[in-house]
Amino acid sequence: MLPGIIWYFLFRYVPIYGILIAFKDFNIMEGIFNSPWADPWYKHFKYFYDSPYFSQLLVNTFLISLYKLVFGMIPDMLVAILLNECRISWYKRWVQTLSYMPHFLSWVIIYGIVTAFLSPTSGLFNRWLTDMGGESIAFLQSQEWFRSILVVTEIWKDIGWGSIIYLAAIAGIDPSLYEAARVDGATRIRMIWHITLPGIRNVIVLLLILRLGHMMDAGFDQIYIFYNVHVYPVADIIDTWVFRTGLERMNFSLAAAVGLFKSLIGFVLIVGANQLSKKWGEGIW
Repeated sequence: MLPGIIWYFLFRYVPIYGILIAFKDFNIMEGIFNSPWADPWYKHFKYFYDSPYFSQLLVNTFLISLYKLVFGMIPDMLVAILLNECRISWYKRWVQTLSYMPHFLSWVIIYGIVTAFLSPTSGLFNRWLTDMGGESIAFLQSQEWFRSILVVTEIWKDIGWGSIIYLAAIAGIDPSLYEAARVDGATRIRMIWHITLPGIRNVIVLLLILRLGHMMDAGFDQIYIFYNVHVYPVADIIDTWVFRTGLERMNFSLAAAVGLFKSLIGFVLIVGANQLSKKWGEGIW
């Protein structure tokens, strides 16, 4: 564990002193400690709060994260359960390999694949629509479709990778429970409902709590590559706004302040979710 502990200490704990930037008018030439303090100390937090886009950014971030949370966990569990129930070993390995592969593709490549299917002029899906007498749809420029595309592409990309943890949890269930249920005449559906799902309940709660802690991270890489000016009202999240307003203009104090704001909300969500899960005896601490 020592290499991992050292890595976390150097790259996760040592840089925490940089939070000071959020309370200073940071000047890259003067450094963190020599830069003057902001007046008032909450200056950069207030700038973000007073932004005309604040409520829109907050709503977009929460909605996109919520959609990914709600619609993203169930497919992972479903794939893990189906793979566990599969008795044809070569088919199981084939499906696992195909479902894992998209995880290792960058969002740039996935955007190219999505464009090949959804482009309003040459996209395969739109060509089918026009061939059947319909009208072409600009999916990537449509405010009605854009969030759905984000959710579906993330599910497709990570469904195989996300199922690994559930498969590991299922493998840890006592096989004698299945044997006893089979002797009692239980069907596969009954065994899944009464043995498999209760057996991985603690893992489901753990992953749910961890995902809640990232509710303010709606997926910067994906959205920054996919979005455009036409979908800003439904796609612009806190991270993309900070990138444009803070980092591109070298306003590092604003970027640090918003980052701290997000971290505090994530901390509250994790603690609250853990306290709530303790009522069912599944808290992580």
